[in-house]
Amino acid sequence: MDIKLIAIDIDGTLVNSKGKLTPKVKETIKQATAQGIKVVICTGRPLAGVTDFLAQLDLADQDDQYVVCFGGAVVETTSGKLIFQKGISYDDFVDLEAIARKLNLHFQAINTERIYTCNKDIGYYTLYEANLVSMPVSYRTPEEMREIPLVKAMYIEDAEILNPAIAKQEYFEPVKDRLDLMKTAQFYYEAYAKSVNKGNALVKLCEILDLTADNVMAIGDEENDISMLKFAGTGVAMGNAIPAVKEVATHHTVDNDHDGVAQAIMELALKK
Repeated sequence: MDIKLIAIDIDGTLVNSKGKLTPKVKETIKQATAQGIKVVICTGRPLAGVTDFLAQLDLADQDDQYVVCFGGAVVETTSGKLIFQKGISYDDFVDLEAIARKLNLHFQAINTERIYTCNKDIGYYTLYEANLVSMPVSYRTPEEMREIPLVKAMYIEDAEILNPAIAKQEYFEPVKDRLDLMKTAQFYYEAYAKSVNKGNALVKLCEILDLTADNVMAIGDEENDISMLKFAGTGVAMGNAIPAVKEVATHHTVDNDHDGVAQAIMELALKK
């Protein structure tokens, strides 16, 4: 295998269960970049939410290093130069927000600058997400959202509230012709423009870098990582991955609390 690009999810993959980069993972990724391998963080977060990790990996603020943000809706350099973006429309937002009201779910929409919520009683996970990705939160009515460009939207609740609600798929059927919806964490159900995913973002990035799928290794653990594992010639499931991820993976590694990313890179990508 001639791995020239390693795509890595963050939560449950790159970082351990405490949300930290371990010394072994940092050391191994730096070995990969020293060998000329592009290490691309692929995440649902915005760039602001990954800059600390990029800095720890010596990848921040560079015009020739890349990051896939917002689950594949945005591809940019780590210095912030936009390569690709595909967001949701105002009509999408209105329809999604109406579903949230019908199902009594907290809901938010996001662009590259800010998190927006129509809930005066701002949800716990909106504040959690704002802190996690270092973004401000604004309350807006649906009418005030008309001219605001958006990248994605999210239903956010504890699993015992969220799971029964999203099981009522008849509420979501009217938007599925133009939007893709997926569970990205126990408390997140996200909506993206059709065909936006990490795999398609990697396709676009590989076209720019003149790479093929055989040159790509992807490592992940959740439903929104499946598309990139399917695209990559080498798809690695973390030991803590959900069963659907393990089913599509070509390789498996240990979990994120035992340096699974480092083990996969050492065994499959580094030149001896």
